[in-house]
Amino acid sequence: MAEVREDGPPKKSREDYRKQKELDEARKSGLEPAEQDEFGVDINPHIPQYIKDSPWYLEMDGPTLTHQRTQPETVKTFDDVSRLYQKGLTNKVATKFRKGACTNCGAITHKKIDCLEKPRKVGARWSGKDYAPDELIPVLPNLDFEGKRDRWIGYDTTTHDELLDDFSKVEKVKQQLKAESLNNNERIRQQTESKSDSDPEDEEDVDEYKYTEQANMPGTKFDNKKRQTVRNLRIREDTAKYLINLDANSAHYDPKSRSMRDNPLKDLAHKKPSELSFAGENFVRSTGQVKEIAKLQLFAWDAGERGSNVHLQAEPTKAALLHKEYSKRKDEFKSEVSNSIVDKYGGEEHLKAPPRELLLATTEEYVEYSRTGKIIKGQERVVPKSKYQEDVYVNGHTSVYGSFFQSGKWGYKCCRAVQKQAYCVGAASRSGADTPQLAPAEPKPTSNVDRTRSLIEMHQEKMVDVRKQKKQKTLEDRENPQAREERLKKVLEQLDSKEAAELAEGLDERKRKYNSMAVDKGPTEEEMEAWKLRKHMASDPMSKFTDDKT
Repeated sequence: MAEVREDGPPKKSREDYRKQKELDEARKSGLEPAEQDEFGVDINPHIPQYIKDSPWYLEMDGPTLTHQRTQPETVKTFDDVSRLYQKGLTNKVATKFRKGACTNCGAITHKKIDCLEKPRKVGARWSGKDYAPDELIPVLPNLDFEGKRDRWIGYDTTTHDELLDDFSKVEKVKQQLKAESLNNNERIRQQTESKSDSDPEDEEDVDEYKYTEQANMPGTKFDNKKRQTVRNLRIREDTAKYLINLDANSAHYDPKSRSMRDNPLKDLAHKKPSELSFAGENFVRSTGQVKEIAKLQLFAWDAGERGSNVHLQAEPTKAALLHKEYSKRKDEFKSEVSNSIVDKYGGEEHLKAPPRELLLATTEEYVEYSRTGKIIKGQERVVPKSKYQEDVYVNGHTSVYGSFFQSGKWGYKCCRAVQKQAYCVGAASRSGADTPQLAPAEPKPTSNVDRTRSLIEMHQEKMVDVRKQKKQKTLEDRENPQAREERLKKVLEQLDSKEAAELAEGLDERKRKYNSMAVDKGPTEEEMEAWKLRKHMASDPMSKFTDDKT
């Protein structure tokens, strides 16, 4: 017997579940008649179980598919929505406390936990005074899903009329103020015109504040009517960092962080960075009070390590005052120590001596530094060299080997010698002198410009020749197809003889050594076609049923 649960459908036993499954299989195979719903319509036995079964909370009797069909709409309309949803307070005020009423205000329509009035020191239950009126509790009908969630049900249209009245009053006041401001401006303009000849100082004062309200802040979009500002990343007239110098070898610009550390205008390095429009972010970082804030941060860290409760971000004023006092005491201590040493040992006259450069010697080398320590004028920056020898000229050459290239050969630029250890003979080799260690004399160019071909031009010429040969060979094959078939047959015979020889000698193509065919040239078209004909196609289903290798 099936066990009945209070919170859901009856739970089937294992035997009942087995019998139900056998019955479903018989209905699917046509041995048993199909189930019928409450209207006498057969239910398809192939419908899945999760669609056929109704939810337990619908309490359906017997098999049915009503829960899967569209339900009739139950939308209810009301003529007087405001009557159903009246809000506010009633005129009924209690004279004594009623049982079940709010102990705070005395209203019967809510409890103390839901009371919206200010909590009283002595509630209405004990004081018996100032009972609050009861609220209106509307009797709501049975609404559908949409009706319960309608945000405009019970809306009072009179509140919108009040809003419109307030808006019209504000507009009238704005118009009056605008008219008064126009009259004041006209009056000020007439006064300035009348006083232009008598008192020039008053004219300057008026002009100073005349356009103050219309002035715009640089870097912002300011609208006097809207009274709101919109922040920009930069002023529209400013030039972006990456547009200052478009040279690829200039200062590096990081587009992700929008940073350019170095100065992009290296040609203007002789000028002061403060005179340039942009001298790099490293220069900007060291300007202003950056160094002072860094010293203050170091002082806060050191003081915190020594046990003082100092934090620059939490208490900036306290940290600044402590640092100021610390610097003052430090200077006083240094002056006291130096004065005590001078008083004890003497030698005050040596402290007032001129600088060391003036005592020893003078120099004509002039070096000008920026605030960041960068050289602006004077000595050039020393280029660091690598561990290899650089600028070493041998055998009388004035250039290194590899500075000249022509016809696929490298040489010296000074004499165009292609042998590495050849002696330099100057311009004699260029004029066509017959020397054993030099490259053969080149024909004189038609102009004064040295027209040496680059590797790309040489490669392009080579590819043009290869295309011409292929095109010519294709035309010959079309005119004489028998010759092409004979060449292909000959290549196949060579492959067969080669494979037979390899099998006889026990050679394996897969065990061939590296670079063993480096001397061989590229395959011809006939060899490529023969390889494709002999290639075993694993995806070909008829490859196992043919004996012809070709």
